[in-house]
Amino acid sequence: MHPQIAPTFVQGEFMRSKLVWVTSIALVSAPAFAIDPPKSPPAEIAPAPVAAPPAAVAPTAAPAVAAPTGVLPANTDVLLRMDQDLNSKSVKMGDRFNMTVVNDVVSSGVVVIPAGTRGVGEVTYHTNKGAFGKSGKMEIELKYLELGDKHVPITGKYRQEGEGNTTATVAAVVLVGVFSAFVTGKSALIPQGRELMAQTDVPIAYDPATAPKATMLTVQPAAAKPTN
Repeated sequence: MHPQIAPTFVQGEFMRSKLVWVTSIALVSAPAFAIDPPKSPPAEIAPAPVAAPPAAVAPTAAPAVAAPTGVLPANTDVLLRMDQDLNSKSVKMGDRFNMTVVNDVVSSGVVVIPAGTRGVGEVTYHTNKGAFGKSGKMEIELKYLELGDKHVPITGKYRQEGEGNTTATVAAVVLVGVFSAFVTGKSALIPQGRELMAQTDVPIAYDPATAPKATMLTVQPAAAKPTN
């Protein structure tokens, strides 16, 4: 029997058991390390909306003030002058011709229709001179004035007849019978420069503040249309 062996063996076994025991305690006592899942980045917080500045309030426009207005009444006389000859021998129905206003037409001390304003008329009927001393006839109608960029209607109707040749016709009948048919009357003629009166057909509005001042009162409003 070897007396050195037994104690050493026992001591070795004891130390090994102690190491196992210490190791077990260490394993049990060691904290468990759990791997946390990756964290999502914090959501960005949207900035609070900035309130828009209050809209500027447009100043309230002052109500428009109507310009003071005068009115030239209908049936006001307008004197016109022919700018050309009209002859029943050469005109036809529907032909138009030019005229010119002779005098300023005035209302309340201002000129509403200036002298020189262009007027327009129209041939509405005509016959030429004929046999047996029959004279030519022509009717015209005054239509409108060109006042600024507007056509202002006017009224006025005229009839012109040529001088008949009755005496010559009677004499010709006595002397040569049927040959009197060759004796003719005269054509109707309205010469250039003849003055004809028209009337405004509608009221004409005007602004006394901008209309030219009259130097003298030339035309007064007419009471009614004359018959022609």
